[in-house]
Amino acid sequence: MAGKVLFEHSGKKYYVKDTSQDYHTQYGFFKAADLKKKPGTVIQTNTGVKATIGNPFFADIYRKIQRGAQIVPLKDLGVVIAKTGMGKDSIVVDAGSGSGACAIFFAHVAKKVATYEIREDFYKIVKKNIEEMGMKNCAIKLKDVKLGIDEKNVDIVFYDLPDPWLALEPARKVLKVGGFLVSYSPTVPQVMDFVRALDGFTILETIEIMERQWEVADRKVRPLSQQIGHSGFLTFARKL
Repeated sequence: MAGKVLFEHSGKKYYVKDTSQDYHTQYGFFKAADLKKKPGTVIQTNTGVKATIGNPFFADIYRKIQRGAQIVPLKDLGVVIAKTGMGKDSIVVDAGSGSGACAIFFAHVAKKVATYEIREDFYKIVKKNIEEMGMKNCAIKLKDVKLGIDEKNVDIVFYDLPDPWLALEPARKVLKVGGFLVSYSPTVPQVMDFVRALDGFTILETIEIMERQWEVADRKVRPLSQQIGHSGFLTFARKL
């Protein structure tokens, strides 16, 4: 993957996409010539702040994708992958794409991902993000998923829609028997309407994932003052 990661020695991290020019930070700038040095090299800003060069991992670049719509947090995406067993043989359908974050994250794990989006402005953002991340197994479609899903024999369908209950039939038609349907909804009424409409599926569970980060500084160990609270509910079902 292109670019470099700088691990600043006080704990900050920077992803430098373009190493052909100086990289500016609040602590000064790193020279372009230094950014081209091999991983493991220690460089410093014009003010003397040191950093170690590293090659970027998927997670470093993923966090810098262009945002259009609000994205599903990593804490929720990780649970979707774990509970569905998504892996190298999985065919996944995702809708609405938003910024493409879900589709790109799933494509890093799955065999193939198709993501559906009805807004052309979001479609352009998603297409650019997929291309910049180099995800050859991920395709964006400018289409209302409620009108049908093109893929067949799908293992997992993931919906981040305001009205997922209106897209149940397209999912039911393409999912394998036992395939997973997962809906991400921010509000309780959405969950209620979705679960109430689940015909032809067995309902597994509805969960909420809370993340609590801690500050660890020598013997000062305590929860951070600002926590990631409610993001959304995940409802898991399987096709009968």
